[in-house]
Formats: sequence, structure tokens, C-alpha cells
Amino acid sequence: MPVLSDRVGTFTDSVIRRMTRINNQYDSINLSQGFPDFDPPKQLLDALAETAYKGPHQYAVTFGAQNFREALAKKTSPALHHEVDPNTEICVTCGGTEAMMAAMMTICNPGDKVMIFSPFYENYGVDAILSGAEPIYIPLVPPTYEFDISLIEKGFAEGAKALILCNPSNPCGKVFRRDELEAIAKLAIQYDAYVVTDEVYEHIIYAPAEHICMASLPGMFEHTITCNSLSKTYSITGWRLGYLIGPAEVIEGARKVHDFLTVGAAAPLQEAAVAGLEMPASYYEELQALYTEKRDHFLAGLDRVGLKHNVPQGTYFVMIDISDFLALPQFKGWTDLQFCEWMIREVGVAAVPGSSFFREPVNHLIRLHFAKKEDTLLQALNRLGDFLQAHWHHGRAAHSDFSSVLMYCILFTLFTIITIRRPHPFRSRLVQISRYTQCAFNIGLTYAGRKHHGDGQ
Repeated sequence: MPVLSDRVGTFTDSVIRRMTRINNQYDSINLSQGFPDFDPPKQLLDALAETAYKGPHQYAVTFGAQNFREALAKKTSPALHHEVDPNTEICVTCGGTEAMMAAMMTICNPGDKVMIFSPFYENYGVDAILSGAEPIYIPLVPPTYEFDISLIEKGFAEGAKALILCNPSNPCGKVFRRDELEAIAKLAIQYDAYVVTDEVYEHIIYAPAEHICMASLPGMFEHTITCNSLSKTYSITGWRLGYLIGPAEVIEGARKVHDFLTVGAAAPLQEAAVAGLEMPASYYEELQALYTEKRDHFLAGLDRVGLKHNVPQGTYFVMIDISDFLALPQFKGWTDLQFCEWMIREVGVAAVPGSSFFREPVNHLIRLHFAKKEDTLLQALNRLGDFLQAHWHHGRAAHSDFSSVLMYCILFTLFTIITIRRPHPFRSRLVQISRYTQCAFNIGLTYAGRKHHGDGQ
């Protein structure tokens, strides 16, 4: 059999999607792959029902139906501070994933360098590899996920063609501040490079954080390729509708790449999605309020059951610190992937191992998401709480109990040695010490057992 290409050996399948497949084998709640378990807005459902009978059902223009591109231009122009031309500055794609791939293949030659913030959505590294580019990873340092701007300058100075910027960031929920974006923009202009942005979570922001489009900064529209999707904003991840916005020359190239990657996005779904793009500003305000409530509810639940976590500024993801669990004897030597697989089987909650997002050797974080109905989140929190009660608290108690027993044995034995004053033959003394030690051990076990029983109440 002929050998496969070298490139397919440089990456694995998507760990995120793998967690969903494992989840589907068990009675588990999927908090790994980020899709809601509630319906899209009624306006989209009504439009889809109407389109089912009215059409269109054949190919649209490969780079996007005219009315869909016009609706996209109208919606996005204010945030970009640029009057987007639907005929030259938009390319509609099959989801944000294809948008990013098309952007990378449009601007990268084999051997080009591309900077990627770490942690990162797992597709970015693969996009670079499949484009023939060399990824350079810039750390976002937990828990606040700050970065060193000098590393970005160093990357551009060494010839990096572009920086991939996810804002708000998946998986950590960081929303980049204006001063951070301005510092990056200054360097991109100085070194005549691109910033390729992923802004699919632009409307899932938590006050006081503010989403700022990189392309809206002075001089940056010509240096920015904006990748986006309708998936998260309208809860239609299965519709696979994404888009690129950028300078006409870039978009012309991206349209050619897109044409041969997927031909075009689904025509009836574009037609129905226009109803979403035309919804009033109040929809996005209500969306933000909805997810703010979900975030606060979920984080409060995590606090209640005793799980350590960050506080996301945007997205619907939260990073959980599992260091304490991996320190327990039953999980000794485990990876975060093994722990997540075990969680699905034994706890009934699916998470994503943090190592799939980090270039650095990170093994103590997992990602959960809260884009679920309240009942679903409550059930997941209850399962996590039961897990903690059964494994964490018990593990700590058991460790504490053993320590107590050992302490009592040592102290009682020392006391025995010190207080035995009458001369005894060596053998006789050993026997006596042994008897006292056994007695101390039994007392320790009894006490520890009572303490553990009391704690369990």
C-alpha cells in the first residue's frame, strides 16, 4: 500500500470532536464541544420553514448569495468602522472553520511563519501546517492570560507573515483590551503583516469587557482578514455558515481557494439566515444577558461544588483546574485526556483536556462550556458534585485518616520508648514496644474511622 503524506502524521484528529464521539457512547452530558441544546431564534426557524418550500434549492453563487452578502455587509459595517462592499470584500464559507482555512491558504506560502496565541482553538495549528506555514506560538499566561508584546515584535521582525487572533479567545475566554489590540496593530502595520482574526464569539461578551474588531482600528482594515460565523450568535452550529471580510485583493484570492475547497455554502440556509442578520440590536443585547446569566449560574455552581476555575470575559467556555485530583492516588500518573475520558464514563460529564489547546506542557486544565439549558447545567453540576463527594472528599479524608493513624503510632511508640525505665533484656524490650505500637495503631484506626464517619455526615 502506498504511504500517506507526511503532513497527516503531524497532527491528530480533533480532540474536541473526539470527546463528543466518546460522550455519545454513554449517558453523559456533553460540555465538551461548544454547541447549544436549545433552539435558534424563532425568526430563523420560520424563515427556514418557508425556504423549504420556496427555495432556493440549487447552487448559489459560489462566494455567497447576493442578498446574504448584502445583509452581512449591513450588519458588520458599523463594528468594522468600514463600509463593507458585499461584491468585493466578502466571501461566504462553510462555517468559520473553512473561513480560517481559506484565509491561511490565501496568504501563506510554504515556509512562511505564522504566530498563534497559546492556548488556541486546535484548528489553527493544523491550518498553518496544511498551508505549509510554520507556526510560532505566543503564550497567553494563565490565569489572566496576558502576553508579552515583545514576543510578537520578535516574530514579525523574524519574518512572520501573520498573527492569528481569536477574540474573544477560545478556550480561555479572554477578551483583548483596546491597548493590547492597538499594540498588535502598530506592529502589523510597521512590518506590513496580516492579522487573521476569529471573531465568532463577538456577541458573547460579559461586562465590563468590550469586543473591538481589529479591522476597526486606524489603518488595520488593509491588514486584517476577519473570519466569522453565524454558528454561535444564532445557535445554528449545524448550518455551517461562515464568512471572510477583508481587502478586495485578499477576498479575490480567498474566493478562488474557497471555490475549490467546498464550491459554496448551502443556498437554502443562506436564504433563511438573512432573517437572523436583519434582527434588531435588542436581540444581541438579550443574547448577552442570556449568556451572562448562564455564566454566573454555572460559575456559582462550580464554586458551590468546590471546583477551581477562571472567570471568562467572553465566550461560553470555562477552564477548570484539576491539579488536586491528579494528585490523588487513584489518578496518579494520569494525563488530562485520560481524566476526561474517565469523567465521561464514570461522572457522566464530558470535558475537553486543556493540553489540546496549549503548545506548552499543560496537563492540569480541562475545558467545560455552559451553552446549555438551565436544567442541563444543573444536572451536570449535580453529577460533578456527586463525583467530588465520592472521590475528592473521600480521597482527602482517607489520606488524612492514614496520616492520623501513622502519627498516633509514631507518637505512642516514642512515648513508650521514653517511658520504659526498668532494665529489660533487648528481646523483651522489642516485644513490649511492638505490643504498644500495635495498641497505638488500633487506637488510631478507631479514632480515624470515627472522624471519617462524622465527616461523611
